[in-house]
Amino acid sequence: MAEQTPHTSGSAYTPRPHALTKAPDASYAAQLARPPMTESQRASAEQMIGRAVRGDDTAVAVTCAWGLPAVQRVGPQLPGGTPFPTTFWLACPIANAAIGTLEASGVMADLTLKVQEDPELRAAYVGADTRYVAFRDQLGPPVPSGMSAGGMPDRVKCLHALYGHHLATDDNPIGAWVAEQIEPFTCPAPCAPIPDEAQDRT
Repeated sequence: MAEQTPHTSGSAYTPRPHALTKAPDASYAAQLARPPMTESQRASAEQMIGRAVRGDDTAVAVTCAWGLPAVQRVGPQLPGGTPFPTTFWLACPIANAAIGTLEASGVMADLTLKVQEDPELRAAYVGADTRYVAFRDQLGPPVPSGMSAGGMPDRVKCLHALYGHHLATDDNPIGAWVAEQIEPFTCPAPCAPIPDEAQDRT
């Protein structure tokens, strides 16, 4: 993820102390019903991720306190058939930076061991993976068998993907753990132009 800076000087805005939390309607049903991004949302998303949004069916899965597309729902395959690494792409730069710090501490090895040794956590993690794959398969052609996201169901490999899954669906125990570590956090100003649909959040 490219580092992003606020789109406009922070002096023009009142910082948001709860910049990102799970969607109010977090669920697979709600995510399946999300419409494709509008042109305004795509413009914001592209500035946040530093490249063009790939795929006409990309949707806003979760908005941040500014109304920006902080988590993006992406189809299983990019144009041309290349599998995309996760259905719920975390675009928020502050969350990405905080999770990067977590990952740098080496916590994934400890979490993987806990998933393998704690029967209750393992059952929840495996169940989340099963539901995630079933949901992803409703969005488009299935990707190769055995491909999931974030290391599910056996490992903890990418906290960004697992946190995005949690924010969008409230169905990832490791993502929920990540939320406990990094939330709440404050955002001083929007990191991209606020979409037309969210102008009332300024």
